Amino acid sequence: MDDPQVDAAGPAAARPRYVAGVDEAGRGPLAGPVVAAAVILDPRWLIGGARDSKQLSPARRERIAQQVRERALAWAVASASVEEIDALNILQASLLAMRRALEALSPAADFALIDGDRLPRLAIGARAIVGGDASEPAISCASILAKTHRDALMRQIDAQYPAYGFGQHFGYPTRAHRERLQALGPCPIHRQSFAPVREAMQLFQVRAR
Repeated sequence: MDDPQVDAAGPAAARPRYVAGVDEAGRGPLAGPVVAAAVILDPRWLIGGARDSKQLSPARRERIAQQVRERALAWAVASASVEEIDALNILQASLLAMRRALEALSPAADFALIDGDRLPRLAIGARAIVGGDASEPAISCASILAKTHRDALMRQIDAQYPAYGFGQHFGYPTRAHRERLQALGPCPIHRQSFAPVREAMQLFQVRAR
């Protein structure tokens, strides 16, 4: 279980050398994994225009994501699967993805800035920052990496399940997505623990009788 606390500090937090920003993408969708990214920025390189990924156009996000991959001191992306989301709940799965992203960094971070009000359980010091994706450059860059990576995954999933339109709505509960879900029933990458998916599954089962 991950830690519900909002701040943590250990010996490494006194003089952190490598501070990572961490954010996730995909808590709200009805389908697909939740993805997290961790970024340690290189102070020698300024990445201009980085902010909360939701405030950027897709093309701008892709350009900045490429800059982050080229210029960051370290970056990593990780995910929690649909099965883990259904087993743990979306909050715990998001924290799990964040922890995985942090643990994949090389060099390793010795302090983490986490977007939101909860922290994953970590072996290093960390701070949760509400709205951190708009105020901390490293979190902003992590937000952009997580969003672009998840969008790319959903476009791949769209090729597997083209009837649902995942390449357009990326699993979010748009009207078009909910209509297709009601008509077709859930597919294997839908989150069965989410109420609209459960309802669609029940409706589809009734129709199939």
